[in-house]
Amino acid sequence: MNRICQSLLRPSYRMPAALTGGASASATTTSGSILCRFFAADAATGAAVDKATMDKLVRTNKVVVFMKGNPQAPRCGFSNAVVQIMRMHGVQYDAHDVLQNESLRQGVKDYTDWPTIPQVFIDGEFVGGCDILLQMHQSGDLIEELKKVGIVSELLKAEEAKQQDDKAK
Repeated sequence: MNRICQSLLRPSYRMPAALTGGASASATTTSGSILCRFFAADAATGAAVDKATMDKLVRTNKVVVFMKGNPQAPRCGFSNAVVQIMRMHGVQYDAHDVLQNESLRQGVKDYTDWPTIPQVFIDGEFVGGCDILLQMHQSGDLIEELKKVGIVSELLKAEEAKQQDDKAK
């Protein structure tokens, strides 16, 4: 995604004032609704992350993202692109920062047999990485996948509102 597109898609988000040294935090929009929770200390023991732990992590929310950095400060362009897509669709999701824990980083790769980060899960099922999510977004398939789990995309809502406005004219 090019720099101009990124700046157009990046709405202003504020970090909650209550962010302390806890294991998780929430990011909120300026309207106050929670969009994502990120977890910086997942399985911080340093022990290998087993399949049961991964099963639990990918089912903590309808949409879960394992990424480099967190949604407010992605640490790679691919993670940033996934965050931008999620924001455009208004998806509430859990994000896990794999840079905070090497065993989590390796654990998610082993769990999916997919070598790269970020990794996106919808309803506990592995969807893919940035490239696949971007393709799904561009084709409209992401809207359909989100619908299957009861999430209505903000892009779909905007399109429906525009169609109603056009009919009213």
